[in-house]
Amino acid sequence: MALLDRFRLDGKTAIVTGGSRGIGYAIAEGLADVGANVVVANRDAEDGRRAAADIAEATGADTLAVPTDVTDEAVVEALVAETVEEFGGLTVLVNNAGISATDPAEEMDAETFRRTLEVNTTGAFLCAKHAARRMKAGDGGSVINVSSMSAFMANYPQHQVSYQSSKAALEGMKNQLASEWAEYGIRVNNINPGYVETEMLPSGELRPPQWREETLLDRFADPEEIAPLAVYLASEAASYVTGTSVLIDGGYLVR
Repeated sequence: MALLDRFRLDGKTAIVTGGSRGIGYAIAEGLADVGANVVVANRDAEDGRRAAADIAEATGADTLAVPTDVTDEAVVEALVAETVEEFGGLTVLVNNAGISATDPAEEMDAETFRRTLEVNTTGAFLCAKHAARRMKAGDGGSVINVSSMSAFMANYPQHQVSYQSSKAALEGMKNQLASEWAEYGIRVNNINPGYVETEMLPSGELRPPQWREETLLDRFADPEEIAPLAVYLASEAASYVTGTSVLIDGGYLVR
């Protein structure tokens, strides 16, 4: 197989949670651009339909929008079932849906802490669980969790103990799932971005100058700079890569 052909996903199907905007949209479009059928799974049905239509128009790929609350196991199970019914299989899952909260640890209420872990960690687990059941019945696949450089550090000056905890938990989950599912041909890896220009990133005076000052490349990433890594991990080009976390942070953690 020619080298570039190993990055193709023709005939494969991918689910991207939180795929209607930001990093998730860029990844969904990137997977579609290399031939995958793409399912945009997010809470807002209208946003999902718009994103799926835009991706189909831009890439020519077949797309589907499925309203999804990743914290509801019955809904997640239905998402996988609808995907398989529509496209005949499932090869790639990108766990991108996530939220954050900012409060000093001693002031953060338990419900905020629980909710952040529920979406960022439990939601990723539920999606992986039900996707893996289908992948085991097929020819394996690739599970990609969009984690964060925050899994390996303390954020500052913002206080985000619930977010840090949820992303660190994804590292342990990735290791365990990679170990349990390797025999079925299912690879599990994490992408760990630094600061990316999305709606979740504060702007103007709310953006601490330290973020850019500590980034070696002296800028924040565009979502489109995260997508190629997801394409690689989803494809046969990464057939020997599992249980790995890949930083894509502009050199932030070097300092």
